[in-house]
Amino acid sequence: MDHDLCKLTLVFPSAAEDKILDVLLDSEPPLPGFTSLRAEGHGASFDDVSAREKVRGRVERRMAVLVLARERVETLLTDLRERCPVPDLTYWVESVERFGQFR
Repeated sequence: MDHDLCKLTLVFPSAAEDKILDVLLDSEPPLPGFTSLRAEGHGASFDDVSAREKVRGRVERRMAVLVLARERVETLLTDLRERCPVPDLTYWVESVERFGQFR
């Protein structure tokens, strides 16, 4: 297992997508890359969602998934908190067993 790498997953409201991606793209030193995608959140609390989302029973979300050096995670999360405080941003960190590319 490569203990120096981890996977950071960010889940956030669609309205915050541009701000979040701008922070990730402007990160110094530059991030090695990331993937962004559309997602739908499911859960018990639907207090602050649109009528459409209440009817559908799911909330529109965006995700960013990064594999990066473990030592960068806290700095990146701090940068996100300071540059674009998003109230409903959820994140988690996972160990990466192996990482590579086919070329």
